[in-house]
Amino acid sequence: MNIAFQIVQIIVAIAIIALVLLQVKGSGLGNIFGGDGGVYRTRRGVEKTLFQATVGLSVFFFIISLVAVTLAG
Repeated sequence: MNIAFQIVQIIVAIAIIALVLLQVKGSGLGNIFGGDGGVYRTRRGVEKTLFQATVGLSVFFFIISLVAVTLAG
């Protein structure tokens, strides 16, 4: 059972990494030191869907991690 949770964690972690990498596409090196260009805009379309999927998968990863630790201990 614990191995199944670990496999799910790995798959979800890879999906989160992919979603985060897709979201940072187009950002330059100016964001490294805190400058974001000064333009604030709302997320729309695919960008909004990627953001919501990342948040959802992160919450799912957290819950799976808590369940795995609870079952192991």
